[in-house]
Amino acid sequence: MKTTQLDIIFAIILSLSVCGTYLPQIIYVAKDGTGQYNTIGAAIAASPNYSTSRTYIKVKPGIYRENIVVPEIKTMLTLIGYGMYKTIVSGDRSNGSGFHTDKTATADIYGQNFLAVDITIENTAGAANQQAVALKSEAQSTFYRCRFLGYQDTLYAKAGMQFYRDCEIFGTVDFIFGNAAVVFQNCRIFALEPLPGQLNTITAQGRDNSKEEVGTIFHNCTILGAVDLQGSVKTYFGRPWRFYSRVVIMQSEIHPLIDPQGWMKWDDTSPLDKLFYAEYDNRGTGADTSRRVTWPGRVLLNTTAQANYYTVRNFISGEKWIPATVPRFLDLI
Repeated sequence: MKTTQLDIIFAIILSLSVCGTYLPQIIYVAKDGTGQYNTIGAAIAASPNYSTSRTYIKVKPGIYRENIVVPEIKTMLTLIGYGMYKTIVSGDRSNGSGFHTDKTATADIYGQNFLAVDITIENTAGAANQQAVALKSEAQSTFYRCRFLGYQDTLYAKAGMQFYRDCEIFGTVDFIFGNAAVVFQNCRIFALEPLPGQLNTITAQGRDNSKEEVGTIFHNCTILGAVDLQGSVKTYFGRPWRFYSRVVIMQSEIHPLIDPQGWMKWDDTSPLDKLFYAEYDNRGTGADTSRRVTWPGRVLLNTTAQANYYTVRNFISGEKWIPATVPRFLDLI
């Protein structure tokens, strides 16, 4: 297994613990009984409440079929897998099986300063079961080298400041949605094959008024089709879930799956002057803006000064709270 920066830092933490210099809380989870707990949920329950230092939950390889909740009292929690293809948290709740969208999440995060690394969170309900969330976060949270699998409503960035680095997100309809102040950086965004007759919409951002300092930002990401996506399926950057919807795509690689218009309406009553859909310095076939929609709220950012507002440093104050173990570009690249 390739040694990573995080592996090295974790080894240092362990060595300091042995030396008595620093005593972190480390909990091991393993399906085969070799850990302290067999489920992630049990490990979360055993972690300290209102902690001011990090608690590490190391989850050994396997598929953990459970719906996990990190409640508000579980602060400074770190969930570490053995690789996004090896450690998998799997659930299947959906609208189709009788759950409200807000209650379908495989992982539901409320505890502040949460960090997840090297893990997959998936919802296996399938496209036919409609809304089925893999991850929902309402907390200041960071996700590094994680994978999120679903179809409709895969990733619900509901509230708070959030940062995703080197992650993979898969879905079809509105599969990155919510009203957080969130930056996706160096992530790969995969559109899957939807149900017959459906379109793909990557985002459904929920900003309610012009004073909210929230939005969905993609920085140096790659937007592409998954291997099953047929060329006849229209795929759009997003549609406005709320009137003041805000999405910015900058310095990213856009593959040709994106429809030339780029964006679509929520419905015929949606006001198109209040939203803010922006593109800046993107590349790839899908980055051609010559045929984009001409709504008043769809803009091109022409200067670094305009785009700089949406960086990790300025939009989510990331230098103040993103864990030092997670790489990031604070500014434009």
